[in-house]
Amino acid sequence: MDIHNFYIACALLSANFLVSQNDSLKKKLVSIIQLNTDTSILFQHKRKDNGLQTDQPKLEIGAYLSTYYGLYTEDEQIGFVKHPTMAARNNQFGLNMAMISLAYQSKTLRSTLSFHYGDIAESTWPAKYNLIQEANAGVELRKKLWLDVGIFRSHIGLESTQPRENITSSMSLANVYEPYFFSGAKLTYNLTSKLSLQLNAFNSFSSIVETNKNKLIGSTIIYSPNKALTFTYNFITGDDTPDSSKIKHQRFYNNFYLTFQKKKWSLGAEFNFGAQNNTKKMDSINLSTAFMNSSLVVVKHQTYEKVGFYARLEWFSDMDEMISGGSKMGKYTWGTTCGVEYKPLKNVAMSIEGRYLKSDKPNFIYNNSLRDNRIEGIFCLDVWF
Repeated sequence: MDIHNFYIACALLSANFLVSQNDSLKKKLVSIIQLNTDTSILFQHKRKDNGLQTDQPKLEIGAYLSTYYGLYTEDEQIGFVKHPTMAARNNQFGLNMAMISLAYQSKTLRSTLSFHYGDIAESTWPAKYNLIQEANAGVELRKKLWLDVGIFRSHIGLESTQPRENITSSMSLANVYEPYFFSGAKLTYNLTSKLSLQLNAFNSFSSIVETNKNKLIGSTIIYSPNKALTFTYNFITGDDTPDSSKIKHQRFYNNFYLTFQKKKWSLGAEFNFGAQNNTKKMDSINLSTAFMNSSLVVVKHQTYEKVGFYARLEWFSDMDEMISGGSKMGKYTWGTTCGVEYKPLKNVAMSIEGRYLKSDKPNFIYNNSLRDNRIEGIFCLDVWF
């Protein structure tokens, strides 16, 4: 045995001896590292963050797998159907997401690190960073005041990019064209147990890396009058126009949603209104302001212990394509969704749903012809622990 291997063997033996002789150290390690077994995950990412503190540091480890089969009256374009996010491939079994996550929490420090892989990451995240879902760290500057910096999942919109946190297995158009992620900083102050205020500064509306010298700034107000009901208002404004462009496009985006959960009922509603300078298509010199709006209502009834039924109505109007560039949907698109969910175990969910989308003008390609509507059928199986 050479001298280097001898030193390594001695170090390993010493560490093993110390741990075996110190039961309190083993118990401490077990108490710090925990498996994330949270089963109440509906709207989880949209709940009020109270900056919960713990005297005993805690590291949670979690894993999540979401699979699907999707069938559409639409041909795939470059591997995905139009408006891809969840169940993004036609007439195929696919992988929405395989995810591993770590979450650390102590009295004055917190951090989240999540890696994901699958169709959601490929179709919506930037190629260079599409393995990173979240990577951020936060510190309590003073009591109830937290500063978090890094890459975040979007707080804009009712629906999450993790299918298990949503009622439906598909994502509404209102949320498809909102940001999926932000790179920047959040300053959060929990004014009371019911009211939280937040100021944000991010690189861009839909890019992790900065696109120009400007920053996206915003604010958030979250009010939870009781455990069942939460109101959230988000505002963001910024300009992603390249620095070389003489015509600027300042964007103002207002996002409001509420969640309600009580007994067998779960309800979510969202309304959005946006404006962007120098964007209206009818103006040939692009000096007029364009406007858009979108909304959705989704409801679920847990009819039986393991079986629930759900439905969603949605509306999307962005004629000047200020956030849906190249979609060619015209004045509006509306849709309706119905489905049933079966949970054989608390951390396993299976769902079957149907969806119908109808647009102002033909924009879906099916059998090499344009249609103004699309019918969807999706089966989804989610497992997490």
